[in-house]
Amino acid sequence: MLIYLRVLKESFNFAINALKNNKLRTFLSLLGVTIGIFSIIGVLAAVDSLEKEIKGSISSLDNSTIYLMRFSFGPSTVPQWKREQFPDLAYDEYQSLKRTVPDVQASSFVLFVNPETIKSGDNSVSNVSITPVTNEYYDVEELQVVKGRFFNEPESVSGTPVIVIGDEIANSLFGERDPIGNKVRLYGRKFTVIGVLKKEGAGLFGDSKDTTVFIPVNMARKIFGDNNKFAVPCMILKPEDGVDNPQFIATLKEKVRTMRGLKPDEIDNFFVNQLQGFTDFIDNITGTMSTIGGFIGMFSLLVGGFGIANIMFVSVKERTNLIGIQKALGAKRKFILLQFLFEAIILAIFGGLVGLFLVWLISIAASQFTGDFEFILSTSNMFWGMFSSTLIGLIAGIIPALMASKLDPVEAIRTGM
Repeated sequence: MLIYLRVLKESFNFAINALKNNKLRTFLSLLGVTIGIFSIIGVLAAVDSLEKEIKGSISSLDNSTIYLMRFSFGPSTVPQWKREQFPDLAYDEYQSLKRTVPDVQASSFVLFVNPETIKSGDNSVSNVSITPVTNEYYDVEELQVVKGRFFNEPESVSGTPVIVIGDEIANSLFGERDPIGNKVRLYGRKFTVIGVLKKEGAGLFGDSKDTTVFIPVNMARKIFGDNNKFAVPCMILKPEDGVDNPQFIATLKEKVRTMRGLKPDEIDNFFVNQLQGFTDFIDNITGTMSTIGGFIGMFSLLVGGFGIANIMFVSVKERTNLIGIQKALGAKRKFILLQFLFEAIILAIFGGLVGLFLVWLISIAASQFTGDFEFILSTSNMFWGMFSSTLIGLIAGIIPALMASKLDPVEAIRTGM
């Protein structure tokens, strides 16, 4: 056992010395592997970061959350002209479904409206996301209010002019003052601030509850009416835990069809959108991106492998005389084999480490410049990157190492002279 360890140690030392003696050649070989590892790990890290950011932005909603409205979240087989004829979900329909659909943990009626400017005294904030909802929305999305409270059912039903604002809105309008109880102006009306949401940070696409305000949906209905094309109604349902989602959706569709008097041969004039479908879509996209990025990186790494193999063939040619002398002095084939194999693997490992270091530096810089976007360099990606690098070094060095180990000592010495 000690003999084998000694052989490994001596082979390793020979490899290190050979690399030190050919610095330019070593650098060029390292460069190819570095670019390959950088490409693989960089793409995988970017995809992981993007996936985490997207899923983090919708993490407050359960994957089983369902959106009932006249629009579809994804592609539809229904022609566009027919979809344009679909009626909006009415508030009365929401109330009926809320009473009759079983296994609902929480549901809310929501209006999707255009951003607006909100004012308080001389201060104003533009492009604010206005979200008119019923009071149950607090439970659907599990909102976190750090000051004050969310509006209750009587305020929601009566359309009381109260408002819950995001952290950035509160800071922009009131600064260090306590916003609770103060008035803001929206849609030409005065609203009383009753709550401030917990700071969330910027989302992937710039969206965040920090720049969002919530008002009772019936207050918005007084302003917009029930047939305003700039206000799209939607019912959000959160099923009970453990409920069979396909069965739940089938029941929901049956209730809506019955309520709207649709005949068996008529298609649904509404869409039931599930958040799970959106997250599955994200998983498919990021999975495809990872696969494509991995292939691109592997091709880059393969080029680096060819560079290592080329350098190793040259190295064997240059050191033919030395190989002959080593064999004449009693060096075993395995010693020669390990000597060149280690040289190739060390090249690949050093190249991989440099590539990982560059990705790490860029991840830090990217996280700093993009603010709340966190660039992730996971342990698993680093492991697979180094594994790929080592494997490429092993494959690239095996043939030159075998050639060197099989050289006849007499011929090797004669050839090298």
